Amino acid sequence: MVLLYVLAAVTLGLCAFNRLLPAQAAQLGISLERRRAGLSARRGSLPYLEGGNGPEVLVLLHGFGADKDNFTRIAAWLAPHYRVIIPDLPGFGEARRDASAKHDVAQQVENLRAFLGELGVQRFHLGGNSMGGFIACEYAARHPAQVASLWLLDAAGTDAAWQVPVFQHYMATGETPLLVRDPRAMRDLIGLCMYRQPWLPYCLLHQLARRAVADYPLHAQIMREVVHSPTLSKRIDTPALIVWGKEDRLLNPQAAGAMKALMPDSEVVLMEGIGHVPMLEAPGRTARDFLAFQRRLSERQAEAAA
Repeated sequence: MVLLYVLAAVTLGLCAFNRLLPAQAAQLGISLERRRAGLSARRGSLPYLEGGNGPEVLVLLHGFGADKDNFTRIAAWLAPHYRVIIPDLPGFGEARRDASAKHDVAQQVENLRAFLGELGVQRFHLGGNSMGGFIACEYAARHPAQVASLWLLDAAGTDAAWQVPVFQHYMATGETPLLVRDPRAMRDLIGLCMYRQPWLPYCLLHQLARRAVADYPLHAQIMREVVHSPTLSKRIDTPALIVWGKEDRLLNPQAAGAMKALMPDSEVVLMEGIGHVPMLEAPGRTARDFLAFQRRLSERQAEAAA
């Protein structure tokens, strides 16, 4: 009986912490997730997470409106094999906010190049989700000698990717669920990104909504810059794994074929029952697909060198 009282008291305490101190509760939860994944928060010209001690570097780029912690959970599967580096891109997460700066894809490529130069990283595997995938492709096109392989998760960057009602509505009206004016819209946005609506604690939902509303003016500007960045059109010879959730409602899954046409040395994985963010919806499965791709790539390269 005493144990039940203790458990009830602890549960009530956690609920109160979650509701009364949401910023502190959310930060505690994020810190625990990072620790579980073996990641540490660091700062250079960009804030970033780093972990793992593998012989090769894997750099991961978040999507529009997201941040580096979109990859925290999947990093637990990746850190045993790679040195994982996950930055916040300018305008997002804990990175700088500067309304006078450019945030188009070309500029984000240069921001990333300068950041990795500071870390002394010269060659690496490069992954990205959504806008991050667009930036990753453009980076490989501009600096092919640096990118050992690409990992594209529901990546923007082709005309085919924009062929969805959400984007067509944005082009007609300038309105999109990705730009949050009202905190109550945050839950709807998360439901749009994921095929199955996840349970989120109040503290995390509160903090995400608060940040999104505060960022609305800047993110509306960045959205215009990203959408009007030139789409991918040139062949990219970097080996690539193209992953797409079949239930993605933000970018058209059929764009996986358009992406593959630009990348002759690529494989495509279409994920049943997954939406726009595979690394959050199915981290273990998504990581295993990537690691299997890397094993096949290594074997092929070893045979070619023999």
